[in-house]
Amino acid sequence: MPEPTKKDETETQSAPPPPEQKTPQDGGTGKDKDEDDTSVSTPPADGMSKPAERKDSVWSIGEGAPEESGKRDDSQMSTLFIEKPQSGSVSVGGNITFIAKVEAKDLLRKPNVKWFKGKWMDLASKAGKHLQLKESFERHTKIHTFEMHIIKAKENYAGNYRCEVSYKDKFDSCSFDLEVTESSQAAQSIDIRSAFKRSGEGQEDAGELDFSGLLKRREIKQQEEEPEVDVWELLKNANPSEYEKIAFQYGITDLRGMLKRLKRMRREVKKSAAFAKGLDPAYQVDKGGKVRFMVELADPTVELKWYKNGQEIRPSAKYIFEHKGNQRILFINNCTMADDARYYVTAGDEKCSTELFVRDPPILVTKGLEDTSTYVGERVELSCEVSEENANVKWFRNGVELSDDPHSRYRIKVEGKKHTLIIEEAAKNDNATYSVMTTGGQSEAKLSVDLRPLKISLALEDQTVRLGQEIHLKCEISENVEGKWYKNGQLVEASDRVKLYHKGRIHRFVIASSAVDDEGEYMFVPDAYNINIPCKVHVVDPPKLHLDGLGENNTVTVVAGSKLRLEIPITGEPTPKVVWSRGDKGITDSGRIRAETYPDSSCLVIDAAEREDSGPFRITLKNEAGEDTALINIKVVDVPDPPQAPNVTEVGEDWCVMTWEPPANDGGSPILGYFIERKKKQSSRWMRLNFELIKETTFEPKKMIEGVAYEVRVFAVNAIGISKPSMPSKSFVPLAVTSPPTLLAVDGVTDTSVTMKWRPPDHIGAAGLDGYVVEYCFEGTDEWIVANPELTDKTKFTINGLPTGSKILVRVKAVNAAGESEPRYHPQPILVKEVIEPPKIRLPRHLKQTYTRRVGETVNLVIPFQGRPRAKVSWEKNGSPIDKNHINIRNTENDTIIFIRKAERCHSGEYDMKVEVENLVDKATIDIQIVDRPGPPEIVIIDDVWGENVNLSWKPPKDDGNAAITGYTIQKADKKSMEWFTVMEHYHRTSATINELIIGNEYYFRVFAENMCGLSEDATMTKESALIAKDGKVYKYPVYNDFDFTERPMFTQPLVNTFAVAGYNATLNCSVRGNPKPKITWLKNKVIIMNDPRYRMFSNQGVCTLEIRKPSPYDGGTYTCRAVNTLGEAEVECKLEVKGGLSFFRLLMDGVPPHIIDSYMREVQADKTEGK
Repeated sequence: MPEPTKKDETETQSAPPPPEQKTPQDGGTGKDKDEDDTSVSTPPADGMSKPAERKDSVWSIGEGAPEESGKRDDSQMSTLFIEKPQSGSVSVGGNITFIAKVEAKDLLRKPNVKWFKGKWMDLASKAGKHLQLKESFERHTKIHTFEMHIIKAKENYAGNYRCEVSYKDKFDSCSFDLEVTESSQAAQSIDIRSAFKRSGEGQEDAGELDFSGLLKRREIKQQEEEPEVDVWELLKNANPSEYEKIAFQYGITDLRGMLKRLKRMRREVKKSAAFAKGLDPAYQVDKGGKVRFMVELADPTVELKWYKNGQEIRPSAKYIFEHKGNQRILFINNCTMADDARYYVTAGDEKCSTELFVRDPPILVTKGLEDTSTYVGERVELSCEVSEENANVKWFRNGVELSDDPHSRYRIKVEGKKHTLIIEEAAKNDNATYSVMTTGGQSEAKLSVDLRPLKISLALEDQTVRLGQEIHLKCEISENVEGKWYKNGQLVEASDRVKLYHKGRIHRFVIASSAVDDEGEYMFVPDAYNINIPCKVHVVDPPKLHLDGLGENNTVTVVAGSKLRLEIPITGEPTPKVVWSRGDKGITDSGRIRAETYPDSSCLVIDAAEREDSGPFRITLKNEAGEDTALINIKVVDVPDPPQAPNVTEVGEDWCVMTWEPPANDGGSPILGYFIERKKKQSSRWMRLNFELIKETTFEPKKMIEGVAYEVRVFAVNAIGISKPSMPSKSFVPLAVTSPPTLLAVDGVTDTSVTMKWRPPDHIGAAGLDGYVVEYCFEGTDEWIVANPELTDKTKFTINGLPTGSKILVRVKAVNAAGESEPRYHPQPILVKEVIEPPKIRLPRHLKQTYTRRVGETVNLVIPFQGRPRAKVSWEKNGSPIDKNHINIRNTENDTIIFIRKAERCHSGEYDMKVEVENLVDKATIDIQIVDRPGPPEIVIIDDVWGENVNLSWKPPKDDGNAAITGYTIQKADKKSMEWFTVMEHYHRTSATINELIIGNEYYFRVFAENMCGLSEDATMTKESALIAKDGKVYKYPVYNDFDFTERPMFTQPLVNTFAVAGYNATLNCSVRGNPKPKITWLKNKVIIMNDPRYRMFSNQGVCTLEIRKPSPYDGGTYTCRAVNTLGEAEVECKLEVKGGLSFFRLLMDGVPPHIIDSYMREVQADKTEGK
């Protein structure tokens, strides 16, 4: 089993150009226009690719030894050119040609060639008078020849040139020099104006190579080789805005691929806390092989999971997991192309990823093609055998790929490993070289198709026929081949009049009714044979006029003012005499109207035709065989008159409807249609609205700007041309009614009124919005009654005076200057009867817990509720009515507000809210806690003094400010200065030891208490001072027992019953303490939650959080948080209710088991039944 190797860069990155060619122009020469941005190099002929060497687990191009890099560049630079341009010299004013040749044997289409001067100038844009680029292709030798001709060279043409050729991922380049020497004649002075003339088409100096005409001449110096640049280092250290510039400068053609690898390399630099050793960026394995992924963990107890394209991998016969110490190994057996994917492994919150590339083994040609010779019409089979069955094999004819198209004359047959190219009937043009190519090899053979000797069994015979008789020519040859018929050397094609028949070896030529033109020499030529069978046909013809090209009734139409030259073909043997006449007057061969006669035609010429020239003209032919005459009608036509000014009959938001009358005079030709133009009233620029003729006399212009004045005009069109424009229409302004109002709904219903509310229209337009009209009708009638005689600008209206118990339909219209909009209907009839709505207090989430405020702050709580009609709200504090002199209560129909301007501690307590609607009641309780700064500690005592240390103790304050004491602040003061300095802050115990006191000083101490509001206003000071004695004495340390910090789990903040909205994330929070640190477990309905992706559990500094992702009603229930350590366990629970239901199908699509869905649907149905 071959060991998997890292993906070779040559399989995903095309080879870069050599260092000396890395210029901004080089970056675009290696691609065809139809190639994708990411290029893939062509694999070697044997189908195998050598793996790139590994260097610090990072792969890049150009990291090999310098010798290997040079060899690779040399091999690439000699892949296309078979003849390179050579340096040359030319005198000023002389011509020189540079030639490059490329072999096309292995190329499927023409390569891309560019010529450059220096590093930047692309000569393709400079082609002109002094520079010509040519290319040709020799089919026999299969060689492309590219030539650059420099004509009348100038001194500034000297310099270095470069020719680049590219084909897909192949690239070749060649540099050469041009030396321009001065002629023997004296150098002419420089013309400053001509030197600065722009180069371009139509100018004297079109095609200049550069703009260095005014530069001083200097000797051509050998360019120093630039040091090799590491493009990877440039990309790593460059800003992202400079990536394209670097790619353009150094010839990077696959910038996206390099940036992806660069991003992967940068990610590898980041150290992982979970992985001591991660996955390599990429792996490669042959199809059917085995690959091994290995990571090394820093913590072997961390749970590890493997993923393929985001799907977790489970152990199986294909996927094998192995543990060795800290190493975690994944084996993938019998790799297929489906295993070519992105893999990653997770350890906790960290992830490590890699790419696996599966490579197909090369397909080899085990039995090649053989040269074949055959005759035309025979069946040909070219066969070969490959190493794999049903392999992908491509066939080529002279290097051009053959397709297995059903309409193609080539048919490809596959039988296991045998592949056959079949030609049912070989033709002469099938002579070619046919080749077959696989991923691992190719084979070719030549097919030769020859002709059999041909004999004439029955030759054609000369014929003489009368006009209108049948011409029948027949011959017979020895071979059944196609052929062509010729008349007077011109190919004759089959038509309705000429019939060509071929049956077996007999060929027939038939014209049912002969014409004079059928006379001539006929010849039959068999295909592929250098032989012809001739005969002559003679047709006798009386005089005849050929008027086939004239219109109906021999009518000829001419435009007024133009010249008419009417040529009538004539036939007859002998040549007939032609006479033209108009009425009783003959037409001579001179004058404005004249006749011209030729051997095979006669012409009637009218110079500058006038309308009076309209009428019949007679032409008469006479000869010995007979007479022929005809009347030809001449019709002189002109462009039509302009139509009348159009009328605008209707106007909309961005459209209008316009009509007009046809022009009074159509110019002698029917009106074909009309063109419409429009413009803004204050503009002079007309715009064509239709590019296809309008047949009708009405049109609807669109896409106008609302609120802008416009004018329109019309052009009439006949077969002669376009008339002058009509007069403009009267100006008009497009305006439109608004869209219907939105969200029409019932806001309230009483026994005699209905209150409706709605939202403004989605689209109002330039005309604005003047107001709304509210209409209603009683159910069963069609009479709509206007509820507001005057427009209302509000989006709420009450319809009064309605009979109790009736049902009405309501609609609302928006009104502006353009009129009323489409109405918005309420979807259902509305019953005029007050409906009792049970009271429901919607307590905000932050009021479901204790509401805390400091003394002096404002308390302003808004509690919404629902209930109709006339809900009654009452408040109590701690079971007693509220004193409204200190606490303000304001009630509305939808909410109640409790307001305390300056909170006092006496305002703390439980506030009970009750909403009553008739006999229905709903209650809620709010716990308000007003806190203040605490009082000072009761007493501070100096317990002991030794060395430089003083031990203090004190008692907590009597007044904690209605909030828990969070700590103490201890200060000291020297007895001499009595300046106080803080020695401890946020201290939690009631005893402390003060260290590092100065020997010989006498100190006083004081202590402040602290809660959530801050420090106490006063501090308690020690009554006695502590003297730090100078003389040392033996201090006997007291004996202390070790404090036991262990504690069984205890929840300091319980879970709270929570309501969640279906589809929106919900969280449950609580806090716990305990030593040793307790293990937290979450349960739903007494069942432990494990490995469920819909739940996320967090624990930070004793705060436990359970996040439920997009809950559904199925997620409702009792949730329990359990904390366990060695000393015991504790539990806290709450209820979660999810509002909004989901369908059976939605739950099934979310992966909920069917039996659980059935149970949930039964519970929902039961809840609905109880609610009814």
